[in-house]
Amino acid sequence: MKAYWVVRGNILNQEEYSKYIDLAGPIVHKHNGNFLVRGGQQIEVEGEGFDRTVLIEFNSFDEALSCYNSHEYQEALNYVKNSAKRLVTIVEGID
Repeated sequence: MKAYWVVRGNILNQEEYSKYIDLAGPIVHKHNGNFLVRGGQQIEVEGEGFDRTVLIEFNSFDEALSCYNSHEYQEALNYVKNSAKRLVTIVEGID
């Protein structure tokens, strides 16, 4: 069953966050992740709080979790700590 990373965020330092993006994209692809949404135009119609949305599809919940917990992805997250405020959810899809 497919699984997804749903990432909502506000970028506080674009230059620093760009370092994360440069590292994270190849890591996600290595773990068979497929970007379905990566920023772009959005409008929040119920509530508000985040400027950016990213949606990544994985083949399974385990694969999505494995990618997030991988050493290389955790290293990339060092560039997020001071450059963004994010809400990251890993969620299983439906049949």
